[in-house]
Amino acid sequence: MMAPDANTGRHLPRRALILLAILTLVWGTNWPLFPIAMREISVWTFRAVSMVGAGCVLLVASRLMGLTITVPRRHWPTIGAAACLYLLVWNVASSYAAIQLPSGQAAVVGFTMPLWAALIGWAVFGERPTVRIAVAIGLGAVAVLLLMVPSFAAYGDAPSGLAWGLAAAIGWAAGTLVLKRGRVDVPAPVLTGWQMLVAAVPVVIGAALAGDHRWFMPSTTTIAVVTWITLVPMTIGNICWFAIVDLLPSNIAGLSSIMVPIVAMVSGAIVLGEPLGPLQWLAMALSTTAITLALRPRPRQA
Repeated sequence: MMAPDANTGRHLPRRALILLAILTLVWGTNWPLFPIAMREISVWTFRAVSMVGAGCVLLVASRLMGLTITVPRRHWPTIGAAACLYLLVWNVASSYAAIQLPSGQAAVVGFTMPLWAALIGWAVFGERPTVRIAVAIGLGAVAVLLLMVPSFAAYGDAPSGLAWGLAAAIGWAAGTLVLKRGRVDVPAPVLTGWQMLVAAVPVVIGAALAGDHRWFMPSTTTIAVVTWITLVPMTIGNICWFAIVDLLPSNIAGLSSIMVPIVAMVSGAIVLGEPLGPLQWLAMALSTTAITLALRPRPRQA
């Protein structure tokens, strides 16, 4: 399923933009729901239910679509490593960040991922970015910094929340690079489903050891929110993400997620009354410019 570099074709950037629009919407609106989902249940219980549920839904849907859910043995080491680095670390760490920081601020820290992906790719794999991509990454970094400026006090008051957010971002970046370089030739829904279930194993164990330790029926609101997160952001969102990773180079794929914290900020302002002002709108403009630069096709060689 690995496609050519997005910059070498005409239609891939457009498809990537459509996927990016869906991803931005479903992931960005997801962050304000985290604190609501975990008012009654623990992080581990929440993630165990949502990851197992999303993985099963994806594999069943894949079969109904006529896709084979068998994965060649040679891909399992890459899938396992990527799932643990991204889905395991990200889902647990981002959840803790979301309950220790305001949701929009937690999203901003977590979505420093493109910066870490660029740094890791350069330092470990020698993926030196082009000037255009470096400028795009720089604009994205400035956008993230602008979003963090009003929240420095909150980060100082909740340093563990900041640490969890950074851990989530670094794990996501590392997992994306492992998956991209592993060239896993598996359809996105199947790949996403299996990675969810692989990463869910230690999360289920964690839920048994550090979860709620009692059986009870959560409120209708909690059930509805957890169900929504499972079916939409975790299922549809991750399909879009792995498709974007398949279409684009890793540094551009990482950069494509930079709009998500903008939507998270707007959603947090609407749902939770979190701040939204000129800095957030300026960051949105910078993020849009960064993505436009990153996804613009290179001119064809004569």
